[in-house]
Amino acid sequence: MKKKLIFAAVTSFVLALGDLARAQQPTNVARIGFLAAPSRAGMAHLTEPFLQGLRELGYVEGKNIAIEYRWADGKFERLPELAAELVRLKVDLIVAAVTQASLAAKNATGTIPIVMVAVANPVDSGLAASLARPGANLTGTSVMNDEVVGKQLELLKEALPTISRVAAMWNPANPVFQKLQLRAVEATARALNVSLQKVEARDQDEIERAFKAIAKERTRALHVLPDPVFTAHRGRVADFALKLHLPAVSGTKEYAEAGLLMSYGPSFPESYRRAAIYVDKILKGAKPADIPIERSTKFEFVINLSTAKQIGVTLPQSLLYRADKVIR
Repeated sequence: MKKKLIFAAVTSFVLALGDLARAQQPTNVARIGFLAAPSRAGMAHLTEPFLQGLRELGYVEGKNIAIEYRWADGKFERLPELAAELVRLKVDLIVAAVTQASLAAKNATGTIPIVMVAVANPVDSGLAASLARPGANLTGTSVMNDEVVGKQLELLKEALPTISRVAAMWNPANPVFQKLQLRAVEATARALNVSLQKVEARDQDEIERAFKAIAKERTRALHVLPDPVFTAHRGRVADFALKLHLPAVSGTKEYAEAGLLMSYGPSFPESYRRAAIYVDKILKGAKPADIPIERSTKFEFVINLSTAKQIGVTLPQSLLYRADKVIR
């Protein structure tokens, strides 16, 4: 009996040591690089859906994933340097927010998998061979924004049938994404017989100067081409538009919620949430080249009726009926 007790005690001790050893073994933590053009604050409404998507798949920051964030703070020229930093850190995967960050990541590495998020047109911008088979080390989500930006101008014209001149505010520091959009807007403007006053803005100060140029030319409507810098300063953009009584349109609901007259476009938060699925597939061994790029399927048309009243615009009932959301 005594020998049996000693044997049981020794066995329990050995098993306890095994449990302790297993508990002390480090959890396999995936390192993800996150590269973005705006500031952290300017991206908060988009990073949270991405993190939520990861949590839904069982990934918790600080537990089984570590995220190395790199923010360009609106300075697009910093993106190549920040991408190179992530490559030197030997992260397992890079998440690149929008077109210019995706291009910077692609130029920095041909081996580390890249998940691009909310790019305008990955094929025309030179990121992917095709949507079905992107090739190389990159895949992700696309909002195909250059295909819907013309619709934004059409809606503005429908709301204000008599307008013949529209200011188009764009960011030349974000050349690939913005030029694709600008090209599409120019084509739509020609079809609608609308002339464009193209105004450039790279940061908050230039946004203010852009509105002064619009006021000087007495242009009576505004099209804000969606851009990370403009999104980060959307409240400021909306304030200027209200001050000048400018009916304005842009590409995401956040602009209309901030005070622009209307917005139409893909759901960027949904695109970021879906990007987590790509991260999961790649961390589980899938090759980016074989994962099709996902186009946005959810589009939102938002009208700010409160803004319409403030700037003295009466919108057609047919337009209000088609809105997914009317802010009163």
